[in-house]
Amino acid sequence: MPDQRPDNRQVIEAFRANRGKPDGPFAASPLLLLTTIGAKSGLARTTPLLSILDGDRLLVLASNYGAPTHPDWYHNLLAHPDVTVEVGADTCHATAVTLVGSEREETWARVVARYPSFAALQTTTPRQIPLVALTRS
Repeated sequence: MPDQRPDNRQVIEAFRANRGKPDGPFAASPLLLLTTIGAKSGLARTTPLLSILDGDRLLVLASNYGAPTHPDWYHNLLAHPDVTVEVGADTCHATAVTLVGSEREETWARVVARYPSFAALQTTTPRQIPLVALTRS
């Protein structure tokens, strides 16, 4: 299967140039830019992600396109849960928390009801896809 991952650098540049309004294949997607601190390097790392508004917080999924391992950005936020989030033209600091237990299950049900492709993606990997809540700090 060919790699379906976008060139993150180009997506980030377009996001910022268009003040948070993605273009091209992501024009209809609710994207955010998540900046984490590298768990090993200590350097800032920015990743574009699909975001899901959930009350007063944003949700992101560490799907890694169905790969058997978690994405690097997820390992980074486990080590450093204080992150920076860019949504539209706004930038804020947030705290990232991985949802667990019944909160995760209830939230996951709402997410896959809205985005069924995530349920299908979960079937492609043996790991449970982490669901992360970003709350403005």
